[in-house]
Amino acid sequence: MTTGIKDITRAVTAAAVTELLGARPRVLALGEPTHGEDTLLDLRNDVFRQLVEREGYRTVAIESDCLMGLVVDEYVTSGTGTLDEVMERGFSHGFGASAANRELVRWMREYNDGRPASQRLRFAGFDGPLEITGAASPRQALTALHGFLATRLAPDLLPCTAKTLDRLLGADDRWTHPAVMTDPARSVGRSAEAGELLLLADDLVALLEAETPHLISATSRDDWERARLYGRTATGLLRYHHWLADTSPGRMTRLLGQRDRMMADNLLALAERGPTLVFAHNAHLQRDKSTMRMWDQPLLEWWSAGALVSARLGEEYAFLATALGTIRHRGVDAPPADSLEGLLYALPEDRRLVDGIRLAGLLGDRPPAPRESPWFGYMPLDPAHLTGIDGVVFVKDVPQVR
Repeated sequence: MTTGIKDITRAVTAAAVTELLGARPRVLALGEPTHGEDTLLDLRNDVFRQLVEREGYRTVAIESDCLMGLVVDEYVTSGTGTLDEVMERGFSHGFGASAANRELVRWMREYNDGRPASQRLRFAGFDGPLEITGAASPRQALTALHGFLATRLAPDLLPCTAKTLDRLLGADDRWTHPAVMTDPARSVGRSAEAGELLLLADDLVALLEAETPHLISATSRDDWERARLYGRTATGLLRYHHWLADTSPGRMTRLLGQRDRMMADNLLALAERGPTLVFAHNAHLQRDKSTMRMWDQPLLEWWSAGALVSARLGEEYAFLATALGTIRHRGVDAPPADSLEGLLYALPEDRRLVDGIRLAGLLGDRPPAPRESPWFGYMPLDPAHLTGIDGVVFVKDVPQVR
């Protein structure tokens, strides 16, 4: 079996990815099975540099807050702020502390320096303003969208004033209290004010779309795209808060699905701009349904962002899932020899790109049993999902990086 697998592997390079896929997808998704390991992010950085130089990619998107990502994009495109400030303010989930993320931002800024706007690299977060403990207030996105429209359109076209939005929003801590995640009764997501805000947000988005020709000519396509991001985020957050207030058994499934829908909408918007490398957890990028167990809940299932984008883009979406052998500093030792990771671990090379479709064919109708993870932060590949994976990036050992 190992000999057969070796025959369908390549070095992990942009050229090998292009050869494997046979085309340049609009969205090339590179997944990771765990967060917080700079070895995997360094690999991402290397692949992105090669994609920029060889394949004309101009955008990288990561699993981080889409509004905070605007801070990073302004820095890499125009030098606004300092690198230290950007790393502190431009990332969610603690990702700004990563040395590999810092190196990515530094390199993108260096690459863009002196280049015309059409050739500059762009950075995007494509996650919503969400954390495990809850969601942001819709204030920033909603007021930014309203402000964009109010300064460019006649007042009688707008469905409300900024003062009305401020009254309906109230104090931000009503939206962001961490107890809301486990206590739906604390949420304001189904209050009368929240319902009115969602209707107004929908009206503002509809107005933005209806006035597109004027707005692009009066400002720029970049400004209009940013306003669309504000609109998607405002309506997405209001719907997320709506489900935070839910008390039905389907509450967590709805929340997970809504988060990935927000991710998918952001990726589809980035795909309109041009070819994009996306980096996130495998579970957010796979074509099959994602699953998770939380607390005492039954198994949760929902369609990931990758599944939603793949359904829309078809062959213009490609997914490379990363699998790994060991993370010894997390208690993840060498995989069982009869697991998928064990078969790949027997290869002599440290890093290989494996043809996912041909690998599924080699394994046949009886794929190996899924590997059990001794650490909650690492999710092994499910061999049953191989038919939906274009390629597997295998990293043999992930050392501790200080």
